[in-house]
Amino acid sequence: MRKLIFYCLMILSCALFFSCSKIMGYSVLLWNLPEQQLQDGDVVPVYIRSNISHVYVIGVADGKVEVPLWQLTEPVSKSKVKKVQARYASYSHTYASVAADGLPMRAEPVNTAKQVYRLRKNETIKLLYKVNGQSPMTGGKPLPGEWLRVLTSDGTTGCCFSYNLRPFETDITGQRVGGEVQEEDTSANAALEELLARVWYPDSYKNMIDSKRVDPAKLNPSYNFTLDPESKALTFRMPKISESWTYTGAEATGANAYQLTGIPVIVTVRKGNYIVVRYTGASGKPEDFNLVTIDGNLEEIVAEEQKRRENEYEQIFMFGPNFKSNSYGTLSLNDDHSFVWGNNRLLVSSNVISAAAKGRGIVHCKYFLGKALSASYDGVITFQFDDMKKEVNFLYKIEENGLRFEDATGSAVDNSTIKDRGLSPLVIFMSKVE
Repeated sequence: MRKLIFYCLMILSCALFFSCSKIMGYSVLLWNLPEQQLQDGDVVPVYIRSNISHVYVIGVADGKVEVPLWQLTEPVSKSKVKKVQARYASYSHTYASVAADGLPMRAEPVNTAKQVYRLRKNETIKLLYKVNGQSPMTGGKPLPGEWLRVLTSDGTTGCCFSYNLRPFETDITGQRVGGEVQEEDTSANAALEELLARVWYPDSYKNMIDSKRVDPAKLNPSYNFTLDPESKALTFRMPKISESWTYTGAEATGANAYQLTGIPVIVTVRKGNYIVVRYTGASGKPEDFNLVTIDGNLEEIVAEEQKRRENEYEQIFMFGPNFKSNSYGTLSLNDDHSFVWGNNRLLVSSNVISAAAKGRGIVHCKYFLGKALSASYDGVITFQFDDMKKEVNFLYKIEENGLRFEDATGSAVDNSTIKDRGLSPLVIFMSKVE
């Protein structure tokens, strides 16, 4: 038995020896290995690829070493590796320092492509090769520079526009041998630029989201204030305002207040997630906008609220969809949110709807109940009658045999919420028609 184990170990050792001795191919080094006196662009023999450890075993002057997979190109034959090496030759030994915090790396060489990584200011990246793409625009003109394929120190690859990159070369020891040295800028101006690179929305958006009282008509993602760190384009869009400037800096004018250079905007920083933008338009009258950052995707938040409204209406529709009252007529709901309310003369005489209103229109569930009402009602249903400008709101309760409506015309509405009952409201019970 011992002999059998001995022979098995011998066979395994031989297998490992021969597998480690046989070259599987040749790769081009993408990032310096100064401890081995190797630079990017050098060709090295590859012996093993380990998908478990995520490394290659390569040959070096005094033996073999493990190198992360991302640091090498895919191994190819000796006759093909020269072609691979030539692809990276133009930027051999060339790295770059990032000049703008938040600079995006993209999946494709176009400014609207998916972001795969956001670079930090002064981060060092490897320049691989030039790629053809669409230049970002600023002030209606192409931004100077070119698209490059780049590599980060953790192995992430993507495309980056060169405008905010500061190239330099390295020697065999990995030390910088040229290029502009980027010193860490700790000035207030640099801090402001990083702050403006976030997306800033009206503070009312946050109030709606925090209170879970979202009004999709008022939560427009395009209304924001932001600086593109790549193109330096500063945009400000609000209702009746659509401005775009090229950001070149700012001057402190007071405690946490900054006048942007050549731009009719003063930014006052209240907190890390709260600023006040004072904008002076063509009228010469300054306006203040309280802006905040938002956690989460606004499009998704709007979609969730629209789904909630649809679910609420669907519950009423599935319970009916046809109802009747001996005094107030017949109501039919449709799955496309249209309705028909026949024999509604008493609604006119009760001043709930106008005499010009047709007996049809569109129905929605767009308001919320205040806490004082939520114990007695299930929600709010809103009817928009044809030929009547004003909408008609009812508090409603789904009961065993039908719907109980209470006219909410005189109720106070705040933040899409009906907070109390109207004075002497009209109450209607409509039986479900089987």
